[in-house]
Amino acid sequence: MGRLRRSRTHHAQRDVHRAARTRARTRDLDQIQLIDLDPKNRAALEAQPLDYEKPGLAQHYCVECAKYFESDHALRAHWKGKVHKRQCKLLKDPAYTIEEAERAAGLGKEGKRPTPTNTAPEQEMTV
Repeated sequence: MGRLRRSRTHHAQRDVHRAARTRARTRDLDQIQLIDLDPKNRAALEAQPLDYEKPGLAQHYCVECAKYFESDHALRAHWKGKVHKRQCKLLKDPAYTIEEAERAAGLGKEGKRPTPTNTAPEQEMTV
């Protein structure tokens, strides 16, 4: 008997890895916060017309996660799950602005940096 060798069909194929990495891509957090959670847009997303191309005919949509579900039962189970609760927790934090990103990259104005208001001058000198 010879040695059994494992088949390596997708070894070092970049396109296979890229496809797997972007397969379940959904909207980013800042897009959801600024666009989807707006009351006008949220009402429109929750009451979408029938669309035969989307799962569940686009009738069962989770706005916070930007996902379609096949049935109402699947949507309600998703609302109770860890993935949805984690996404809701992430959406509570405010979205980054362009100014914050520029300051992080060193391109913003230094004069607009927020200063702590609750520290006393004596505490700042001892640090």
